Amino acid sequence: MPQPVLQNTSCRGKRQLILKYSGIYNFVQSYLFLYLAMMKHLYYIAALAATFLTAMPLHAQEEAENDATQQQQTRRRSPQASRGERNDKKDTGLPELTVRAQDMNERLTQEIGNARWMRIIYRQVDLMKEQNAPLYYPTRPMNGQMNLFSVIFQLLGENKIKAYEYLDGYEEFDEAHLINFKDLLDRFYILYEEIPGRAGEEPTFVINESDIPAADVRSYYVKEAWYFDQNNSAFDVKILAICPILTSTGDMGETTMPMFWLPYENIRPYISNSYIMTSNMNNAMTFTMDDYFRRRMFEGDIIKTQNLMNLPLQAYCPTPDSLKNEQARIEGQLTSFEKSLWYQPDTTQVAVDSKAAKKARKSAARGKGTTTKEPASEKKAPTVKAPKAEKSAPVRSVRRRR
Repeated sequence: MPQPVLQNTSCRGKRQLILKYSGIYNFVQSYLFLYLAMMKHLYYIAALAATFLTAMPLHAQEEAENDATQQQQTRRRSPQASRGERNDKKDTGLPELTVRAQDMNERLTQEIGNARWMRIIYRQVDLMKEQNAPLYYPTRPMNGQMNLFSVIFQLLGENKIKAYEYLDGYEEFDEAHLINFKDLLDRFYILYEEIPGRAGEEPTFVINESDIPAADVRSYYVKEAWYFDQNNSAFDVKILAICPILTSTGDMGETTMPMFWLPYENIRPYISNSYIMTSNMNNAMTFTMDDYFRRRMFEGDIIKTQNLMNLPLQAYCPTPDSLKNEQARIEGQLTSFEKSLWYQPDTTQVAVDSKAAKKARKSAARGKGTTTKEPASEKKAPTVKAPKAEKSAPVRSVRRRR
């Protein structure tokens, strides 16, 4: 009897062991399945990440190549451009206006709205004249010095000032006549590089110093106002606008092309810090470009005055002599008006008074020389002359006595 009991017990143990190990096997199998599934997902994730990381440099390289291609397409080359790539580009960036500079500009602005008398004059300033040479030299930036046109062009390229279209016969400084600087560069075949602006900002233009036609701008149109402000009793001149004139030389000779109008108040804050040399004898740079205009150190010929018919001087002065006489007449009118503002003494009375004073001085000098008396103590005693001997009666001679 004890043997069957032992057999049943061993069979049950085996079954329990089998069930136990089968449970463990199933657990391990499910765990391995989950592990393999997770590893499979991780492999997919790693593959996607590797693909993404590999694609990013390629995409960045393609974007860089596209940007380089776009920049090359935006660069303009004139027919004369044979100098290759411009590797000497540098940002000379003129400084931004400080609050103090803006305040100074507002305080120095001449107000002509209350003027009781005003006359608009147009002049042509020839930079080839010695008097105007400080605005022309140096033709290329040298030792930190630039001429007037180089300063203007850099300011336009950096969108710090605005220029307006040149219209024959009149000027309009409004939004409708703002000049497109890019079109201006293409019109005059000036090399440039366009840099796109940020969101909402206009693009800027980088122009190499050697590509700025500063040597070809040899004259300017200057629009000025001669005015008298009765409230301040001031007679002065205000520069309203300037226009650079580009001179080109070709088979037909020299041709001049006015480029654009630039309000002087827009550029004055920048050129008020640009010092220039005004003399060959004195190399100290004590004057600025603004001083050169405000003090009227330049020399310009009158080409037009504002009139009802809007005619220039050449329209009714066909010959050089008549033009010169008309310019002298207008200059004389300006001088005469300024003199008429102040008190002038009566010239006839001044002449009479001067004659009387001159005569009095002469008589005083004559009287001083003739009426001078010596002191009594120094008078000489009068000399008494001895009386002459009286003549005696005639006496007979001895011979006659006989």
